[in-house]
Amino acid sequence: LPSMQTSRSQPCPSFKLREVASMYFTMIAVFLVILVVALQGSVPRGSDFPYKVPLDPQGLLELSWNVSYPEQAVHFQLLVRDLQFGLLFGMSDRGEFENADLAVLWSDGHNSYFGDAWSDAKGQLHMDSQQDYQLLGARKAPEGLYLLFRRAFSTCDPKDYLIEDGTVHLIYGILEKPVHSLQAINISAIHRGLQRVQLLKPNITVPELPSDMKTMEITAPDIVIPSQETTYWCYMAELPDGFPKHHIIMYEPVITAGNEALVHHMEVFQCAAEFDSFPYYNGPCDSKMKPNRLNYCRHVLAAWAMGAQAFYYPEEAGLAFGGPGSSRYLRLEVHYHNPLVFEGRRDSSGIRLYYTATLRPYDAGIMELGLVYTPVMAIPPGEDAFTLTGYCTDKCTQLALPAAGIRIFASQLHTHLAGRKVVTVLSRDGREQQVVNADGHYSPHFQEIRMLKKVVAVFPGDELITTCTYNTQDRSRATVGGFGILEEMCVNYVHYYPQTQLELCKSCVDPGYLHRYFSLVNRFNDEEVCTCPQVSVPQQFFSVPWNTFNRDVLKSLYDFAPISMHCNKSSAIRFPVGTASQPKLHSKTPGPREKK
Repeated sequence: LPSMQTSRSQPCPSFKLREVASMYFTMIAVFLVILVVALQGSVPRGSDFPYKVPLDPQGLLELSWNVSYPEQAVHFQLLVRDLQFGLLFGMSDRGEFENADLAVLWSDGHNSYFGDAWSDAKGQLHMDSQQDYQLLGARKAPEGLYLLFRRAFSTCDPKDYLIEDGTVHLIYGILEKPVHSLQAINISAIHRGLQRVQLLKPNITVPELPSDMKTMEITAPDIVIPSQETTYWCYMAELPDGFPKHHIIMYEPVITAGNEALVHHMEVFQCAAEFDSFPYYNGPCDSKMKPNRLNYCRHVLAAWAMGAQAFYYPEEAGLAFGGPGSSRYLRLEVHYHNPLVFEGRRDSSGIRLYYTATLRPYDAGIMELGLVYTPVMAIPPGEDAFTLTGYCTDKCTQLALPAAGIRIFASQLHTHLAGRKVVTVLSRDGREQQVVNADGHYSPHFQEIRMLKKVVAVFPGDELITTCTYNTQDRSRATVGGFGILEEMCVNYVHYYPQTQLELCKSCVDPGYLHRYFSLVNRFNDEEVCTCPQVSVPQQFFSVPWNTFNRDVLKSLYDFAPISMHCNKSSAIRFPVGTASQPKLHSKTPGPREKK
């Protein structure tokens, strides 16, 4: 095998130098032989890849990886179970095959090649002049062919995807026929798909677990996965009578063998304590047979998404469940993604809770940040990147947080279908201090509780500012805030300790100013917008004739008008904060970087 050039970490070369950089591809003699490519760095062992996810629904492609923060690089191991004439693997902004960054393995029937490539806006493949997917090795095993390669987070190549914190849309394609060149690959005609993962996992030390730790599995009771692409399955479980207070200290997924590619994400919710009992249910969450009372089971105990590992609480805190004031009833929700419409597949997947009766020093709490669920916050139709911001103000944290502050250790971002980016920043004395959590490639189809790389300390008087970016280019009328899937949310569920009475710290624009907006629209537009009290806010938004003026005035209203602050205790009683001016920030911490 010819040797391969490799680039060491160094300042970005000039564009001219990069253009004249030699192009190459590596010839691999035959697919199904053992081959080892000697490159810069050693080939990691299989046990060195702690994270794993199936790429395709059939499980033909399985990706494992590890993250090296010192090297600022990801090592990939791709298992190909039934290799034919090659494959594509790569990343793009939202899972598209246009403007994508790709590693390609292909065969013309005689020889085989590997190279770093990119696709243009029309989906045409091109060899990259700077080869940043570094092939480290390949080996044959009984289960298939393993390919090992490395990719730096940032490569200084404008054609490459910037690997950053948050969601990464991985794409794959399988070549079923020989191709005589890279350019001859027609990506629209191949078997292809996408998988979402968090590639850059935090490097967290696993806390020591207590000797009296017990486990409890909340799993689906051997159900038959419906033969349709998407199913949300709900199952009610119950804690034993008289179950005393415990701390959940970790949890992990339990996936039925063979269903790894079908179980997309899972959550365990605790039901509201004000109800003495909840009916048993085991069936689709959207079924008319589902009892309405199950809608009161919304307190998240655990959440897992494909590619996630076990979740650990910090050694000084645990999530309380059981005991007085805590419901015995739990609801498991499993999202099955079955695009190949398999029939008769049985499943008993769920989540395993690890808990202890030896309570840790602090109860962990969950606090909602962002926007109130209200139609006064709306997104005009046809928007590419419309932002809305929710505030947890200094007045609220001053009243509700202890003098020693709280420590945020995990976060779950949440929007509905139009959400594209979410970021929460911590502000102190009018200056942004740090990013709490950011996802520049956020997908509403991939939501998980993520442990933060660094615990964030929040003190009385601090502000937490959550901004969501939405895309409504496929919609013809305004999208209002609310609970419906075609309505929108902007939420960050932060996990912290010690638990306080503050459960919700969110805002919305002062409704009185929105009424003024509708009056202004009437004054400057030919079409009448009914602003009479008996017409609902959504109906008023739906009747707005959207144009640049109406859109820009609404955006200015959201950016500058006073806000109504919701600073709520667990009992839903509000701390007395009322209406406030929008916080003004003097400097900005960079949010998610833009890239393809």
